[in-house]
Amino acid sequence: MIVRGTARCCRNIRPVLPRQAPSQYARQCSRRYSMPAHSMPAGISPSSAGMLAPFTNELDRLAPSFKVNGSQIHIIKSPTDFYETLKSKIRHAKTRIFLSTLYIGKSEEELIATLREALRANPELKLSILTDALRGTREAPDPSSASLLAPLVTEFGPRRVEVRMYHTPNLTGLRKRHIPNRINEGWGLQHMKLYGVDDEIILSGANLSNDYFTNRQDRYHLFASRDVTQYFWKLYQGVTSLSFLVEPTQEAAGFRLQWPSTNAAPSPLEQPAKYVSQATNLISKLISLDESRAALPAPDHSSAASNDTTVYMLGQLSQLLRPDTSTELPVITHLLKTLAAPQYSGSSWTFTAGYFNPDPTLRNLLLSTASQNNTVITASPHANGFYGSKGVSGLLPGAYTYLARRFLREIHQRRRDSSIVLKEWRNGTVGEPGGWTYHAKGLWITLPGDVDPSMSIIGSSNYTKRSYSHDLEAGALIVTRNEDLKRRLGAEQRWLQDFAKPITLDDFATNERRVGLDVRIAMWIVSLVGGAL
Repeated sequence: MIVRGTARCCRNIRPVLPRQAPSQYARQCSRRYSMPAHSMPAGISPSSAGMLAPFTNELDRLAPSFKVNGSQIHIIKSPTDFYETLKSKIRHAKTRIFLSTLYIGKSEEELIATLREALRANPELKLSILTDALRGTREAPDPSSASLLAPLVTEFGPRRVEVRMYHTPNLTGLRKRHIPNRINEGWGLQHMKLYGVDDEIILSGANLSNDYFTNRQDRYHLFASRDVTQYFWKLYQGVTSLSFLVEPTQEAAGFRLQWPSTNAAPSPLEQPAKYVSQATNLISKLISLDESRAALPAPDHSSAASNDTTVYMLGQLSQLLRPDTSTELPVITHLLKTLAAPQYSGSSWTFTAGYFNPDPTLRNLLLSTASQNNTVITASPHANGFYGSKGVSGLLPGAYTYLARRFLREIHQRRRDSSIVLKEWRNGTVGEPGGWTYHAKGLWITLPGDVDPSMSIIGSSNYTKRSYSHDLEAGALIVTRNEDLKRRLGAEQRWLQDFAKPITLDDFATNERRVGLDVRIAMWIVSLVGGAL
């Protein structure tokens, strides 16, 4: 995004849907990483296994993974259902709650009350929250995420409640002094969305604020797996040890950011190079395939038939890794390169990003697959969170329009018009009664001969150059042979298109869709000074 910074830069139905019974999530997998399979589970056709093998053989070398049963993954449909599920999990928490998000809305009193209720009801419960420092404090000394959360530390004490805020090492010195708030977020953010309670975790692209709970469409997968949850808990702890601690005070802002001496590195504001060096030592081990496997017991193949789904752990923490050993970009690159093989001409994929600006490498790979009947879903300008914003952020919908038009031109130049369709999602107009915004992101892959996807990526990444250089991202790749989970992934892929319609180059030729020179200049300036769209 031009700066998720420029972004929510200048601003930023609640129908209650039926909740799933907790028993649906009860089955837990034994704690282990999955290993390359030597035998086929019962009921799996050789052709299906053969089509997956070229993907999984390399995936097993790229990223840590766990075997689960498809029934342990629950797909949540609406913002309201996401919010109600999250609150329900919090209320029934027994030992731990950890929430990683870009920010918590400064007026989310109901969510804070739910956390407070859970902490009061269970003296053994501990809470940890991680947000971004720039986004979480930008309104200070007026109300902010930090001032909203600090009273929880006051009431329950630092032994039970920890609030951390990550600060990019890219924004120091003159940059930090002279680049204004909101714009400065373009130099890197804590963007992971991890909502863990006990041994379950929701992976999503949604933040924790009112629009994400009501009328901002995203994706949300709940994993009822101790293994998956524990993996992300360790990664979460690693990042918190590289983040500022929020301490409550009597000052006007209500808090201060303190750098604990027990942190894993010096402050990124004081010694950014040393900070990155020591962060690399820590984070590289947490996402490393070999390190992770070495710490776990050998796999138990006795339950191979029921564990029909592999969940690959994805982390893109490029800002903290020198050299960069992140796993998300290599995994997506492998998936799309494999789809370029002629035997996958009968496959299809759906790719979505609310802010349409795929990294140039991914854009080229999407255009190079042999797959047919492919769909790209992105937000209409009227469903873009920055629609109608004042200042630089008001140029963002135009910027994404410009990038979508350029993508359509590439489709035409490569003669892929019959195999790739670009759709814009719109449900009303932002800022008007009943208007929704679109923030979903992900990838679904359907193999030849199948009706529904057997692979899908869920997580926080927008798949942009910024995601792969500036921000901290986390997610998962699901690879499944479970027919029910495949059907549910297919349903998710379809319902996200309920408000999407195809758009062509002719549509972009209308006066309403023309992109002004001011938009192009703004995009150039942001790139010139080191930010990212």
